[in-house]
Amino acid sequence: MDFTQTMLLTFKVSLITTFLLLLISIPIAYFLAFSKSKITPFLETIVSMPLVLPPSVLGFYLLVLFSPQNVFGKFLLDTFNLKLVFSFEGLIVASILFTLPFMVNPIQTGFSSIPKSLYEAALSLGKNRLEILYRVLLPNMKNSILIGIVVSFAHTIGEFGVVMMIGGNIAGETRLASIAIYDEVEALNYALAHRYALSLFIITFCILLLTFYLNKKHTR
Repeated sequence: MDFTQTMLLTFKVSLITTFLLLLISIPIAYFLAFSKSKITPFLETIVSMPLVLPPSVLGFYLLVLFSPQNVFGKFLLDTFNLKLVFSFEGLIVASILFTLPFMVNPIQTGFSSIPKSLYEAALSLGKNRLEILYRVLLPNMKNSILIGIVVSFAHTIGEFGVVMMIGGNIAGETRLASIAIYDEVEALNYALAHRYALSLFIITFCILLLTFYLNKKHTR
């Protein structure tokens, strides 16, 4: 029962994180791809920091920031009754921040690869920027969006450092499969650790295989 509960929670976190990331990343990637603002390199750096930053560093600062003893954490708790430390909601927020570049970067690349002539032609036909985004640009970069979704989902499944720091290890609420593997190894319960690890390996392998297959089929 604990195995099933942990796996379902892991997929729940990954699905919610991936869905929210897609909504958040499209406007961010659009801005980074087309903006000529001087702050664009700064924003790109901020978005890409989780790629090089140790997960424990990001997890630590999120833990400090969201703690009820901190001004921001206290504000969230008092105003919205929202506790982000050692909670499911905290896992989602931490996962979004840590996985953000895995969704933004492929979509940004997709935007940048679309010929400017296509964008300019849509403008000349009287389309506004929102119509161009959803009717012209996004349909022509399905592969980039698919890559962002798959990589973000797979990355979220395998998170450990950040989710451990911000979520802790509460069964049924914040105990994800990656944390369960660590716990079972610590307890020398290698059989159950293998069960978790093999399940994640098979699932992520199948997802990636399907993605590459569809990608190849689409480009033929």
